[in-house]
Amino acid sequence: MAKVAKKIYIATDEDREGEAIGYHSAMAIKKEPESLPRIVFHEITKTAIQHALENPRKLDMDAVNAQQARRLLDRIVGYKLSPLLASKIQKGLSAGRVQSSSLKIVVDREREIKAFKSKEYWTIDGIFEKNIESSISSFNGKKIDKMSISNEVMAMEIVHSAKVESFVVESLEKKERKSKTPPPFMTSTLQQSASTQLGFSPKKTMMVAQKLYEGVKTNKGNMGVITYMRTDSLNLAKEAVKDARDYILDIFGKEYLPEKSKKYSSKSKGAQEAHEAIRPTMVEFTPIVAKEYLSADEFKLYRLIYNRFLASQMVDARLESQTLLFKGQKSIFKASGRKLLFDGFYRVTGYSEADRLLPELKKGQKVTLDDINPKQHFTEPPARYNEASLIKKLESLGIGRPSTYAPTITILQTRKYINIEQKRIQPTEVAFTVIEMLEEHFAQIVDSSFTSNMEADLDKINEGNLDWQKLLSDFYNPFMQKITDGKANIKSLKMAIPTGEMCPKCEHELLRRKGRFGEFIACSNFPKCKYTTDLDGNAPPEPEKTDIKCDKCGEFMVIKNSKRGKFLACSAYPKCKNAQPLVPPKELDIPCPKCGSKILEKEGKRGTFYGCEKYPKCRFISNGEPLKRKCPECESMVVHKLLKTGEFYECIDKKCKWRESVPDDKLKRKDTEIS
Repeated sequence: MAKVAKKIYIATDEDREGEAIGYHSAMAIKKEPESLPRIVFHEITKTAIQHALENPRKLDMDAVNAQQARRLLDRIVGYKLSPLLASKIQKGLSAGRVQSSSLKIVVDREREIKAFKSKEYWTIDGIFEKNIESSISSFNGKKIDKMSISNEVMAMEIVHSAKVESFVVESLEKKERKSKTPPPFMTSTLQQSASTQLGFSPKKTMMVAQKLYEGVKTNKGNMGVITYMRTDSLNLAKEAVKDARDYILDIFGKEYLPEKSKKYSSKSKGAQEAHEAIRPTMVEFTPIVAKEYLSADEFKLYRLIYNRFLASQMVDARLESQTLLFKGQKSIFKASGRKLLFDGFYRVTGYSEADRLLPELKKGQKVTLDDINPKQHFTEPPARYNEASLIKKLESLGIGRPSTYAPTITILQTRKYINIEQKRIQPTEVAFTVIEMLEEHFAQIVDSSFTSNMEADLDKINEGNLDWQKLLSDFYNPFMQKITDGKANIKSLKMAIPTGEMCPKCEHELLRRKGRFGEFIACSNFPKCKYTTDLDGNAPPEPEKTDIKCDKCGEFMVIKNSKRGKFLACSAYPKCKNAQPLVPPKELDIPCPKCGSKILEKEGKRGTFYGCEKYPKCRFISNGEPLKRKCPECESMVVHKLLKTGEFYECIDKKCKWRESVPDDKLKRKDTEIS
């Protein structure tokens, strides 16, 4: 396409990674990167793209270099440190610049919880006439806070004293305060709110937001309904603010519209203020309209984004806080109330708290203490992070960027470093081992300030104030020296506890080891002796023998298990590594379009696929079921595809764009199964 196109535009995402993708795309089509016009937009709408086409710029090579530096830094850390962890602790482990410092935060919180010592404290609540709820505020002239009453003796002294005291109203104070409008969403706050309000994981939030950004059905056709969702900026386009203000004035009235439009600035370190906050692309595409066109999850997230954007441009809510003090001879009790005076932006976001009004009492008026309730408590350890609070912590420390929050949590789960139970993040045993080793030998990698400062240095490269190769060189040489020293000096932390028993095969001692799938017993003479059992002394089951002979060496085949099910393997393994499917692949009554041989239905890592029996000589392959039908446009083979978006008949020729929906009576699965 590049060879025949009259003009080529680079239109990747407007961030460092997008700039680098644009650069490498230009190199791949053998064009001078800086010669191609680069267009940027934060929303996929007709107006935004037309405006971008009218205002092209050149590729930002500083941004390309910053992304190159980030990519290489992360590869140096990951590719050099991960094998060291695998060799010293356990196979399958990994380390990373952002990943490891994030894991240390989780582990440190767990250490706090384990080291925590609970303390006793008491609260004393009083109920005065007219059912006024209050709490002890001071006793004998001393202010009482949460931890002031540390034992039952102190609590009972206050209770006995209060019961015989006579109380009067010392003061009734009313203060008006404002509840400020929330800023529009950026990536971190969207992930946090979607987690707490909708129960979405960060990964799910970004997947749904991606669909809303790329384009969904609307009353005006297919288009993006939110702006770019990977951003740490709170800027808003002037046009969007004007549309919001016009809508607020029209729908809610002038009392809900501030005199001037509101502007917000991000507290994130190194926020890319050229970006926009996450907002709807069309104010007229309200949640009421959107509900007809969006899926359930898309609608929930869109409504959250829409209401937050609209609320950010409305007036503050006004509340009245009330404080009532009851004074006795020794004790003072405090009662609090509140009243919503004007809902402001709560008109859009909602206000869940009910008014709690205090009665109108006069100063000096006598009141009766109807009841007093002492209650024992114990301090609790700090709560484990949930996904939302961990993202907030990473953001506050400047670790990672908007695009890295969700993938970081996902990879910690994938590597079995953390478990998420009841929405709380708990580190596994191996996480402690990894962090302890990194703290001792690679403290720089797990230091949050190092990761944060590295992000700042990448920003300097982006701004043209730092040479990217110098940054890499300054990091690489001392880091590689530590890797070399670690290989020689770090003791193996692999679990190998002597059992005191001898191997029945070779008379060497048996050890209790830990592998990827749990603990087991193995011979210390490994790899010469491969004797293993589980902790109960049960040996792994022997493979089931068959009367099928290996077509490579003539030995009998056996049935083995794998992650994808049972298969046939040569009994002479590892000398002969021949393996075959247990059930022969199904033959289709359709010839291969490349060589005319038979097409076989096979099972792979990603499910069912179709390939030529002459593989590898013939490399025909399809993830759709080949049909006898021919494409009406180019006469090529037609395949039946099952996609997330539905089922289609599609031409196998990639140059031909013909596609047709599968009729209801020919569907292989139901829509509910797809969703």
